[in-house]
Amino acid sequence: MHPELVVAKLLTMGLGFLIAYKAYRGYRVHDSEPMLYVAIGFLLISFGAVIEGVLFDVLEFSIFLAGAVATTIVALGMVVILYSLYAELPPT
Repeated sequence: MHPELVVAKLLTMGLGFLIAYKAYRGYRVHDSEPMLYVAIGFLLISFGAVIEGVLFDVLEFSIFLAGAVATTIVALGMVVILYSLYAELPPT
């Protein structure tokens, strides 16, 4: 395991979780449903940024499978964020 890579991945995950938290707060304070989807999307992206190493190093998945799982999770997070940008808002 490479300690520098672990630190970089954890920093990336921490920043993503911070963005997700701020988006969730925006959802709660302003009752903005799209912000909830932004928060969920960033949670998925942040988790996806770290899961590849865990699957490969800890659970001994092949690098291909670990990468495929991580990429799928990140892509799902992006789809959720994209949904938040294009979804029809209910009338206020």
